[in-house]
Amino acid sequence: LNPRQARVVELRFFSGLSMEEIAEVLEISSRTVKRYWTLARAWLYAELSR
Repeated sequence: LNPRQARVVELRFFSGLSMEEIAEVLEISSRTVKRYWTLARAWLYAELSR
């Protein structure tokens, strides 16, 4: 999990921001936010499955 993906998780999970709001905060596209969110969830699932 890279720092950008971790930040997306932080903003989405703990702050409750929408994908669009996260995109604005991080100054990236909402599509990139969605990709980071998907990758971060997959990483978390893999880590918890160990």
